Amino acid sequence: MEIVATGVEVTGAHGPLLAPTSLRVRSGHVLLVTGDPNSGRTALALALSGRLRPSRGTVRLDGAIDANAQRRSVAVVDAPQISEPDGALPVRDVVAEGLSLAGRGSGRRKVREWLSAHAAAGNERFEHLAGFERTRLLVGLGCAARSTKALVLDCPDRHGGDPTGWCSLATRCAERGMAVIVLCSPHSADKLGIAPARIGADNLETSTLDLVEGLR
Repeated sequence: MEIVATGVEVTGAHGPLLAPTSLRVRSGHVLLVTGDPNSGRTALALALSGRLRPSRGTVRLDGAIDANAQRRSVAVVDAPQISEPDGALPVRDVVAEGLSLAGRGSGRRKVREWLSAHAAAGNERFEHLAGFERTRLLVGLGCAARSTKALVLDCPDRHGGDPTGWCSLATRCAERGMAVIVLCSPHSADKLGIAPARIGADNLETSTLDLVEGLR
């Protein structure tokens, strides 16, 4: 599978939300995309997943413009104020909701089985999870739907911790054949030593690199 964004721009009621951005990612690849706060990282995540229509530009999935196929195939992980869980909920409730959205069984037994398989405690409040554990669980839930072929991790570095943690999660998903985009700060990319794609730029020539080796 290949996702290609060409000149994607989003304008809100009060002005630009996302400057024109072009990028490409394929199955088995990880792409880091950096931008400063308020640069439109979440707007880009939603546009790439078919959940927000670009004001200009296009997003193609395997050559086709099909927002319904994007929504089925591309999971957005932990988008602030969009898909991030309520921190006051216990982990088991977050898992139940995630399994339900993925079209999986979400009864008590299914939730217990999922928590056991992912070595997670269900009674803990979600907001008390360390950054890596939070992202690990949400990535697992994002992959729970059988239709998911791509992930967009929305700023996992905002929760702190070593960026190699969430990069290792992205790498493992790519190794299983998914296309993975991680939106993060320029500082995180610098710490990882990875030359990222950038919001507000044409990255079509540089973003085709397979970054999995660099993220190991």
